[in-house]
Amino acid sequence: MNVTKPQVSIESHVDGDYILKQLELAGRTAYKSEDKITSDSAKDFVRMILKRGHLSVFEHQGVTARVVCDRGVSHEIVRHRLASYTQESTRYCNYTKGKFGSEITVIEPCFWPQDDERRKVWEQTIAQIEAGYNKLIELGATPQEARSVLPNSLKTEVVMTMNLREWRHFFTLRTSKTAHPQMREVAIPLLAMFKERIPVVFDDINAE
Repeated sequence: MNVTKPQVSIESHVDGDYILKQLELAGRTAYKSEDKITSDSAKDFVRMILKRGHLSVFEHQGVTARVVCDRGVSHEIVRHRLASYTQESTRYCNYTKGKFGSEITVIEPCFWPQDDERRKVWEQTIAQIEAGYNKLIELGATPQEARSVLPNSLKTEVVMTMNLREWRHFFTLRTSKTAHPQMREVAIPLLAMFKERIPVVFDDINAE
Protein backbone atom coordinates (compact mmCIF):
# COMPACT_ATOMS: atom_id res chain seq x y z
CA MET A 1 0.00 0.00 0.00
CA ASN A 2 1.37 3.37 -1.04
CA VAL A 3 0.00 6.50 0.63
CA THR A 4 0.44 9.75 -1.30
CA LYS A 5 -0.77 13.34 -1.25
CA PRO A 6 -3.01 15.03 -3.84
CA GLN A 7 -1.40 17.04 -6.64
CA VAL A 8 -2.52 19.55 -9.25
CA SER A 9 -0.96 20.97 -12.40
CA ILE A 10 -1.97 23.02 -15.42
CA GLU A 11 -1.41 21.02 -18.60
CA SER A 12 -2.16 23.75 -21.14
CA HIS A 13 0.31 26.34 -22.34
CA VAL A 14 -1.33 29.35 -20.73
CA ASP A 15 -0.51 32.85 -21.96
CA GLY A 16 -2.59 35.14 -19.78
CA ASP A 17 -2.11 38.25 -21.91
CA TYR A 18 -3.13 36.36 -25.05
CA ILE A 19 -6.23 35.00 -23.30
CA LEU A 20 -7.32 38.47 -22.21
CA LYS A 21 -6.81 39.87 -25.70
CA GLN A 22 -8.88 37.06 -27.20
CA LEU A 23 -11.64 37.66 -24.64
CA GLU A 24 -11.61 41.34 -25.50
CA LEU A 25 -11.73 40.65 -29.23
CA ALA A 26 -14.71 38.32 -28.80
CA GLY A 27 -16.50 40.51 -26.27
CA ARG A 28 -16.23 43.75 -28.23
CA THR A 29 -18.18 42.09 -31.02
CA ALA A 30 -21.31 42.72 -28.95
CA TYR A 31 -20.63 46.46 -28.87
CA LYS A 32 -18.88 46.67 -32.26
CA SER A 33 -16.18 48.57 -30.44
CA GLU A 34 -13.18 46.79 -31.90
CA ASP A 35 -11.76 50.18 -32.82
CA LYS A 36 -11.15 50.82 -29.11
CA ILE A 37 -8.72 47.93 -28.78
CA THR A 38 -5.24 49.07 -27.78
CA SER A 39 -2.12 47.29 -26.58
CA ASP A 40 -3.25 47.61 -22.96
CA SER A 41 -7.07 47.76 -23.13
CA ALA A 42 -7.82 44.07 -22.52
CA LYS A 43 -7.62 44.04 -18.72
CA ASP A 44 -10.04 46.92 -18.26
CA PHE A 45 -12.44 45.47 -20.82
CA VAL A 46 -12.43 42.06 -19.13
CA ARG A 47 -13.01 43.70 -15.74
CA MET A 48 -15.96 45.55 -17.23
CA ILE A 49 -17.68 42.49 -18.69
CA LEU A 50 -17.03 40.57 -15.48
CA LYS A 51 -18.67 43.36 -13.45
CA ARG A 52 -21.65 43.42 -15.81
CA GLY A 53 -22.06 39.63 -15.59
CA HIS A 54 -21.46 39.04 -19.31
CA LEU A 55 -19.97 35.65 -18.47
CA SER A 56 -20.70 33.98 -21.80
CA VAL A 57 -17.65 35.79 -23.18
CA PHE A 58 -15.45 33.68 -20.89
CA GLU A 59 -16.60 30.55 -22.69
CA HIS A 60 -14.37 31.42 -25.64
CA GLN A 61 -11.19 30.37 -23.83
CA GLY A 62 -10.39 27.14 -21.99
CA VAL A 63 -7.68 25.53 -19.88
CA THR A 64 -6.69 21.89 -19.25
CA ALA A 65 -5.55 20.79 -15.80
CA ARG A 66 -4.50 17.50 -14.20
CA VAL A 67 -5.72 16.56 -10.73
CA VAL A 68 -4.40 13.68 -8.64
CA CYS A 69 -6.97 12.99 -5.95
CA ASP A 70 -8.99 10.18 -4.45
CA ARG A 71 -11.94 8.54 -6.15
CA GLY A 72 -14.45 10.24 -3.86
CA VAL A 73 -13.22 13.69 -4.87
CA SER A 74 -13.15 12.70 -8.54
CA HIS A 75 -16.83 11.76 -8.35
CA GLU A 76 -17.57 15.36 -7.34
CA ILE A 77 -15.28 16.82 -10.00
CA VAL A 78 -17.02 15.07 -12.88
CA ARG A 79 -20.36 16.50 -11.75
CA HIS A 80 -19.25 19.63 -13.60
CA ARG A 81 -20.90 18.80 -16.90
CA LEU A 82 -19.53 21.58 -19.13
CA ALA A 83 -16.14 19.94 -19.29
CA SER A 84 -14.15 17.14 -20.89
CA TYR A 85 -12.52 14.45 -18.76
CA THR A 86 -10.04 11.63 -19.15
CA GLN A 87 -9.57 9.57 -16.00
CA GLU A 88 -7.35 6.74 -14.84
CA SER A 89 -9.44 3.61 -15.40
CA THR A 90 -9.78 0.87 -12.78
CA ARG A 91 -11.18 -1.32 -15.57
CA TYR A 92 -7.84 -1.45 -17.34
CA CYS A 93 -5.25 -0.66 -14.64
CA ASN A 94 -4.05 -3.80 -12.87
CA TYR A 95 -2.50 -2.56 -9.64
CA THR A 96 -0.72 -5.85 -8.99
CA LYS A 97 1.59 -5.09 -11.93
CA GLY A 98 5.07 -3.70 -11.53
CA LYS A 99 4.38 -0.36 -13.19
CA PHE A 100 2.03 0.40 -10.30
CA GLY A 101 4.57 -0.82 -7.75
CA SER A 102 2.51 -4.00 -7.34
CA GLU A 103 0.33 -2.16 -4.84
CA ILE A 104 -2.63 0.16 -4.69
CA THR A 105 -1.97 3.85 -4.10
CA VAL A 106 -4.33 5.80 -1.87
CA ILE A 107 -4.64 9.49 -1.01
CA GLU A 108 -3.71 10.43 2.53
CA PRO A 109 -6.73 11.74 4.47
CA CYS A 110 -5.97 15.34 5.44
CA PHE A 111 -8.38 15.34 8.38
CA TRP A 112 -6.71 12.65 10.57
CA PRO A 113 -3.15 13.05 11.92
CA GLN A 114 -0.78 10.09 11.99
CA ASP A 115 -1.38 9.25 15.66
CA ASP A 116 -5.19 9.49 15.47
CA GLU A 117 -7.03 6.24 16.17
CA ARG A 118 -9.31 6.89 13.19
CA ARG A 119 -6.23 7.12 10.96
CA LYS A 120 -5.08 3.73 12.23
CA VAL A 121 -8.47 2.17 11.49
CA TRP A 122 -8.33 3.67 7.99
CA GLU A 123 -4.85 2.24 7.38
CA GLN A 124 -5.90 -1.21 8.59
CA THR A 125 -8.98 -1.15 6.36
CA ILE A 126 -6.98 -0.12 3.29
CA ALA A 127 -4.47 -2.90 3.94
CA GLN A 128 -7.31 -5.43 4.09
CA ILE A 129 -8.79 -4.07 0.86
CA GLU A 130 -5.43 -4.29 -0.90
CA ALA A 131 -5.02 -7.89 0.23
CA GLY A 132 -8.51 -8.71 -1.04
CA TYR A 133 -7.88 -7.02 -4.40
CA ASN A 134 -4.58 -8.89 -4.84
CA LYS A 135 -6.22 -12.20 -3.95
CA LEU A 136 -9.02 -11.67 -6.47
CA ILE A 137 -6.45 -11.00 -9.23
CA GLU A 138 -4.49 -14.08 -8.12
CA LEU A 139 -7.65 -16.16 -8.42
CA GLY A 140 -8.12 -15.03 -12.01
CA ALA A 141 -10.38 -11.98 -11.64
CA THR A 142 -9.91 -9.27 -14.23
CA PRO A 143 -9.11 -5.73 -13.06
CA GLN A 144 -12.64 -4.61 -13.92
CA GLU A 145 -14.01 -7.38 -11.71
CA ALA A 146 -11.58 -6.93 -8.84
CA ARG A 147 -12.13 -3.17 -8.74
CA SER A 148 -15.44 -3.73 -6.97
CA VAL A 149 -13.56 -3.89 -3.64
CA LEU A 150 -11.42 -0.77 -4.21
CA PRO A 151 -12.05 2.19 -1.85
CA ASN A 152 -12.96 5.84 -2.36
CA SER A 153 -9.46 6.59 -1.03
CA LEU A 154 -7.91 5.06 -4.15
CA LYS A 155 -5.66 7.53 -5.98
CA THR A 156 -6.88 8.54 -9.40
CA GLU A 157 -5.74 11.03 -12.04
CA VAL A 158 -8.17 13.22 -13.93
CA VAL A 159 -7.29 15.41 -16.91
CA MET A 160 -10.01 18.03 -17.17
CA THR A 161 -10.69 20.76 -19.71
CA MET A 162 -13.15 23.57 -19.04
CA ASN A 163 -13.85 26.96 -20.50
CA LEU A 164 -13.07 29.88 -18.21
CA ARG A 165 -16.69 30.42 -17.23
CA GLU A 166 -16.96 26.85 -15.97
CA TRP A 167 -13.61 27.13 -14.19
CA ARG A 168 -15.03 30.17 -12.38
CA HIS A 169 -18.04 28.11 -11.36
CA PHE A 170 -15.80 25.22 -10.29
CA PHE A 171 -13.59 27.40 -8.10
CA THR A 172 -16.53 29.27 -6.57
CA LEU A 173 -18.08 26.00 -5.41
CA ARG A 174 -15.02 23.88 -4.67
CA THR A 175 -12.89 26.35 -2.70
CA SER A 176 -15.77 27.25 -0.39
CA LYS A 177 -15.40 26.33 3.27
CA THR A 178 -18.51 24.16 2.85
CA ALA A 179 -16.72 22.01 0.23
CA HIS A 180 -15.22 18.65 1.19
CA PRO A 181 -11.78 19.12 2.85
CA GLN A 182 -10.08 16.90 0.27
CA MET A 183 -11.71 18.84 -2.56
CA ARG A 184 -10.39 22.07 -1.09
CA GLU A 185 -6.95 20.43 -0.96
CA VAL A 186 -6.85 20.40 -4.77
CA ALA A 187 -9.13 23.33 -5.66
CA ILE A 188 -7.41 26.01 -3.59
CA PRO A 189 -3.86 25.50 -4.95
CA LEU A 190 -5.25 25.11 -8.47
CA LEU A 191 -7.07 28.43 -8.14
CA ALA A 192 -3.79 30.03 -7.08
CA MET A 193 -2.12 28.67 -10.24
CA PHE A 194 -4.91 30.08 -12.41
CA LYS A 195 -4.65 33.49 -10.74
CA GLU A 196 -0.90 33.53 -11.28
CA ARG A 197 -1.20 32.77 -14.99
CA ILE A 198 -4.41 34.55 -16.02
CA PRO A 199 -4.95 38.14 -14.81
CA VAL A 200 -8.36 39.56 -13.83
CA VAL A 201 -10.57 36.56 -14.67
CA PHE A 202 -10.36 34.93 -11.24
CA ASP A 203 -9.44 37.93 -9.07
CA ASP A 204 -12.87 38.09 -7.44
CA ILE A 205 -12.84 34.44 -6.31
CA ASN A 206 -11.21 33.95 -2.92
CA ALA A 207 -10.97 30.72 -0.96
CA GLU A 208 -12.81 31.06 2.33
